[in-house]
Amino acid sequence: MSKSVTVRVPGKVNVYLGVGPREFSGFHELATIFQSVGIYDEITVSAADSLSIIGLGEFADRIPTDSSNLAWQAAELVARACGQDPNILIQIDKSIPIAAGMAGGSADAAATLVACDAFWNAGISREQLDEMAATLGSDVPFMLHGGCALGIGRGEVLSPVMTRGSWHWVFATFEEGLSTAKIYEKTDEMRGLDFEQRPEVPAELLGALTRGDAQTLGRLMHNDLAPAAIKYRPVLGRVLEYGIDSGALGAVISGSGPTCGFLVHDESSAIDLVVDLKASGLVDDVVRTHGPVHGARVISTSR
Repeated sequence: MSKSVTVRVPGKVNVYLGVGPREFSGFHELATIFQSVGIYDEITVSAADSLSIIGLGEFADRIPTDSSNLAWQAAELVARACGQDPNILIQIDKSIPIAAGMAGGSADAAATLVACDAFWNAGISREQLDEMAATLGSDVPFMLHGGCALGIGRGEVLSPVMTRGSWHWVFATFEEGLSTAKIYEKTDEMRGLDFEQRPEVPAELLGALTRGDAQTLGRLMHNDLAPAAIKYRPVLGRVLEYGIDSGALGAVISGSGPTCGFLVHDESSAIDLVVDLKASGLVDDVVRTHGPVHGARVISTSR
């Protein structure tokens, strides 16, 4: 058993998100392209008298510290799998915005699975970790792997997508999040009961990723949840338009929002867009980064 294990895990952007009609289960069939991006949380697991969570970083006061946190549930899953009592402290140093459509909670769950496996020297197979991840949430399996992937089903059935080069991103973030459940409900309401279209990722978009064609990818980025997110928060529509007018190749709301992602030509273009968006007064913060990056990875261990 280690004294502590620290795992770094990235956020994600949905380059494309197609959402089918609501099923009897209450869920929606998805067809999405995930890309992991270099905005990271760090999860440190260490020994304690009981299972507990503490938060660090600028979002620390908004991190759930009870069993509602997916990281807590992830720790319990690994403990059961390897016959351990979950007497650990989970420290979440958070930079991925909360309730922002960037899978911050799912990322923390994935990182906790990896950290607990290493902490208890459990030797859990990658396949079993994937199965555990899928029980925690639709985005959690992707956060284990990172990179770029096609997600179908509820997003948890993954196929790697080959990409060429590095993609340059600018993200406009907001202090107040959006409820994923409410965005899906509003989407269903706006579509009506007769909506039956099944989601599918365009072949041209997959080709753009394979070729490293940022111009085409920017044109094809799409999110079926965007109209509902904009309905709840109209400023998001203005932010997307502002980014395009300022030179972005494409703009998309990530997941259920409110984070707005902008694909740009290169690092210089990213810097210019950051300056423009910060000056706009429309957003709370702006960050530039790149993708794809690795998923949850152990970065330090003490014994």
